[in-house]
Amino acid sequence: MSIHNKAADYSKLVRRMGADSRMLATHVSLFTALFVCWQHGGFTSPFAVTRKKLMAYSRIASIATYHKCIKELDAFGYIRYQPSYHPIRGSLVYWPPG
Repeated sequence: MSIHNKAADYSKLVRRMGADSRMLATHVSLFTALFVCWQHGGFTSPFAVTRKKLMAYSRIASIATYHKCIKELDAFGYIRYQPSYHPIRGSLVYWPPG
């Protein structure tokens, strides 16, 4: 899949979020941070992420808000999140297929 297709899929998911009344700006911001990490990882799925990096990219300041949003993105079907509970290894995120 080309970068253009991946960007189109991302755009489609963000539009879906815009129509989803459960989504807040923090969800969209965190999802965008996840997309950047997925891109940096060469678009492989799953990819490893750290809370620190995602909070910095998304500008989410509260750990509680971060955890709430990442769990809800998983619960609502935007990503699949597999926490590692290991500070260095990072958690795994599975990007949704096209």
